[in-house]
Amino acid sequence: MPRKLFFLKNRTQKTRSQMTYSETIDYLFNAAPLFQQIGGKAYKPGLQTTLTLDEHFGHPHKKFRTIHIAGTNGKGSCAHTLAAILQLHGYKVGLYTSPHLIDFRERIRVNGEMIPENYVVDFVEQERPFFEPLHPSFFEITTALAFKFFADSQVEVAVIETGLGGRLDCTNIILPELSIITNISLDHTQFLGHTLAEIATEKAGIIKNNTPVVVGETTPETRPVFRQAAEAAHAPIVFAEDTPQILSYSTDLLHGQTYVTKDYGTFSGALMGACQVLNTNTLLHALHLLTPLFGLKKELILKGFREVCLLTGLRGRWQVLQEKPLVVCDAGHNSGGWEHLSRQLQELTERFGRLFVVFGMAEDKDIETVLTQLPKHAHYFFTQASVRRACPAERLSELGKAHGLKGETKPSVREAYDAALQAAEENDCIYVGGSCFVVADLLSRSK
Repeated sequence: MPRKLFFLKNRTQKTRSQMTYSETIDYLFNAAPLFQQIGGKAYKPGLQTTLTLDEHFGHPHKKFRTIHIAGTNGKGSCAHTLAAILQLHGYKVGLYTSPHLIDFRERIRVNGEMIPENYVVDFVEQERPFFEPLHPSFFEITTALAFKFFADSQVEVAVIETGLGGRLDCTNIILPELSIITNISLDHTQFLGHTLAEIATEKAGIIKNNTPVVVGETTPETRPVFRQAAEAAHAPIVFAEDTPQILSYSTDLLHGQTYVTKDYGTFSGALMGACQVLNTNTLLHALHLLTPLFGLKKELILKGFREVCLLTGLRGRWQVLQEKPLVVCDAGHNSGGWEHLSRQLQELTERFGRLFVVFGMAEDKDIETVLTQLPKHAHYFFTQASVRRACPAERLSELGKAHGLKGETKPSVREAYDAALQAAEENDCIYVGGSCFVVADLLSRSK
């Protein structure tokens, strides 16, 4: 149904007193184009609608300090970790991330607590007469909601993750204390560009005048882009990879990673996986800059790394769900992320018996490249998540077979996971992933 017709139909059917949270979320998902569900058709570049919404709500983002994070991979892990550390220092902290796995409210948190259902309902019902004529995207509405909620909650600082890109992302109206760009790989190329340099140009758009920026990883193509953008903005820039903070690390699949570092000693982190080593190195450089701004203390910084999931509710990052058989899920969903995940799956096969993989992907991802990175000795349960963007399981299976991957097809994540559990023995391992939507379907089983 066209958005305009949906607005009019929904308005006549529901009064304010009748709207429930479930109906409100359904309204948002249907009335505004949702990238999480339909992909590219939901993309709406430019900041004009965002600026109009921001002016309407009295520029709420100016009422709290911010930290802005962009990048292809690692944004969410870095954002949650910084929020945890700031919470431990006594700050009231807003956290805005995307996408959500199970509940829309995961996107907007204050001190780890999700935005209340009634706030979402009231916001939508009260503000519909204003924002409906604008025809905003789902992310534009959600960003306005987040900034208003943070201001109303009187947060002192908010950690803001970009949605897509940076330069034209609707979070890019903030003036942060620090900008962080984690890394660049080929993802969302239809919007951000077909080369690493083009994508880096979009991500570099979050660099602000006289505001320091930390860049986690670069390539020969992307480093000059970041350097030039920083110079043009007179922004001090730190390339985290130039001076590694992490001297060595080890992984305990059940209890997290241990880091030996240059300036922070030895400490453990709850988030696991090779990608977290790079994220942690980026964060440690960012924390050097944030320490004088927020009065950070070493012992609370390290506690934040240990307790990030507990403090912020982060899920789906190399998350261990059970031990016998070992079940791990991860929301990595693009070729850049799979460069790390493929090595981790190889490590699993060396430490356990057989490897079973419940695997699905979104159609707009670089499926062929990811398939080349998957271990050929695993047994696959090709499946599809319950979103319109999901690649059909049968097609994914055929593509997998062309790359030498053997297995079977299941029509849903639930059926694929149940089949894997039935096939696996105590000493085996099950990995669930390929898409954040697959992980969402899995985690929603125990909701």
